[in-house]
Amino acid sequence: MSSSSTDSIIERLGSKIVIASGNAHKIAEFQSLLKAPNRFVSQRELGVSDVPETGQSFLENALIKARHAAKETGLPALADDSGLVVAALSGAPGIYSARYAGPDATDQENCQQLLHAMAGKTDRAAFFHATIVFLLHAADPDPVIAQGRWHGEILTKGQGTRGFGYDPLLYLAKQNKSAAELTSGQKNRLSHRGKALRQLLTNLSKRFPA
Repeated sequence: MSSSSTDSIIERLGSKIVIASGNAHKIAEFQSLLKAPNRFVSQRELGVSDVPETGQSFLENALIKARHAAKETGLPALADDSGLVVAALSGAPGIYSARYAGPDATDQENCQQLLHAMAGKTDRAAFFHATIVFLLHAADPDPVIAQGRWHGEILTKGQGTRGFGYDPLLYLAKQNKSAAELTSGQKNRLSHRGKALRQLLTNLSKRFPA
């Protein structure tokens, strides 16, 4: 979807939309993908605290975050919940991806925990998943929802220095690179979050037609 199309949709939604995340890497991706940086503000800039992610699915957690940010700011809210789903680990780390190695784990610690769990596994299939929701207000009964997946395989050691999270460990056969070896432009075109955001903009244009 073009920048002009994005602007047209955002114009119909109001002057500002809060991104319900404190993750600087995610916010940077949102700003780049949405191509309307002046319309979006992170919850951290507005003094909104993180809310416990007590849901049992990506969708539940995304809704929890979006409703909290919308309630605290009075603004429409955009939130995502995303993670890595590994077949050989019965879907783990899944919704616990950001805290796989503990509540305050670093990306490196989470990656090491994953490599330890995958030791000796022959099935390396995995995918990144993103669920993104938009709420017009905190009590919005009809959230706009979009999802995206990015399939690959888990490497036996990290490759690349770009990206964040588990990017160094997801190998992409078509690109013959890890997610952490892609440029930001390549990642935006291919990633789970990029796919979900493009779908979200399409869904928003249907809910809020010109």
